[in-house]
Amino acid sequence: MIRIGSVVWGVRDVARAVAFWTAALHYRPREAPSDDWSVLVPEHGEGVQLALKLVTSEAQTHRRHHLDLYADDQGAEVERLLALGAQRVDWRYEPGADYVVLADPDGNRFCVVQK
Repeated sequence: MIRIGSVVWGVRDVARAVAFWTAALHYRPREAPSDDWSVLVPEHGEGVQLALKLVTSEAQTHRRHHLDLYADDQGAEVERLLALGAQRVDWRYEPGADYVVLADPDGNRFCVVQK
């Protein structure tokens, strides 16, 4: 099974983004934010997480948003998505990465995360 786990939003200032998006959406940090990452969740009930990731790129010239798809069986889901038309993306993964970067048929990137 696969589901949207987070919408990942590239921001230039995580603290400022946390302040804005928590107020705008009535969300709260899932855990204490770091300088380069925070995951926001609804204050009440269920909903899609909003992950805020520090980026250095400008919004006008670079893609800064993508979906994180959570998978129970990452390998099987990656193969299924590739069969549907997704493409592998050349990516420098950090050691122990729990995600695989793919692109949809239009070139939009997304991650498949082992949950």
